[in-house]
Amino acid sequence: MEYVRLGKTNLLVSRVAFGAMRLTEAGSDEDAGLIVRKAYDSGINFFDTSRKSPESEKLLGDALYDIRRNVFLSTTTSSKTSEEICKDLETSLMTLHCDYVDLYQLETEVFLPRPDGADKIYSTLRKFKEDGKIKHFGIVTTNFETAKNAVESDLYETIQFPFSMISSEETIELVKLCEEHDVGFIAMQPLCGGLVENIPLAFGFLHQFENVIPIWGVMTSAQMDQILYFNEHPPVIDEKFHEDVERIRMFFN
Repeated sequence: MEYVRLGKTNLLVSRVAFGAMRLTEAGSDEDAGLIVRKAYDSGINFFDTSRKSPESEKLLGDALYDIRRNVFLSTTTSSKTSEEICKDLETSLMTLHCDYVDLYQLETEVFLPRPDGADKIYSTLRKFKEDGKIKHFGIVTTNFETAKNAVESDLYETIQFPFSMISSEETIELVKLCEEHDVGFIAMQPLCGGLVENIPLAFGFLHQFENVIPIWGVMTSAQMDQILYFNEHPPVIDEKFHEDVERIRMFFN
């Protein structure tokens, strides 16, 4: 397993991140736990979940309880007020069986909290960090302008944004912008919600960007095996690879 620095967080995370949003579809609590432990035993140390999926958040917390200190946990809140965000974090900490999360992310589409905002959301996130309840915080969004503004503001340590083989050139420029500002780029929907079916090409495309950490959603042990296999056996990046990628990109764009 290869490990890279997640932007200015300085967290040394696995280049394969485990997306736990759909753990409830694993079949049983025991199956979910086995999948998570297989990921951990294979070298994955970055696990992402969300308060929007409380059952999956709990399954992840249960599975990692005894090895919590060896992994990096990320969860999100979609709440819109400082008070609601405080409640969400306390609930997430209890559900994940820990006293802090390594990365706390705010889901937002248009609104970007600022340090002097009357909403006090940014100051609340900063207070969480000062109190040791979170180590770092970032933004989750599907809105390009919000993501770009967050990066250029230098107020956030990470951005989680959709990025796949068929993403636009504009998104690729956003990835480069994150690298310039030392903002960690977390790629959600690396298969574009199932539109991309060629997993080796998808893996190889994302692997070209050293500052990108894809989150691979996992529901079954077979999916975990497949992801791990392509991580260990990535495609050769040659002329044919680029031609195949470009053909697929042209089809969707």
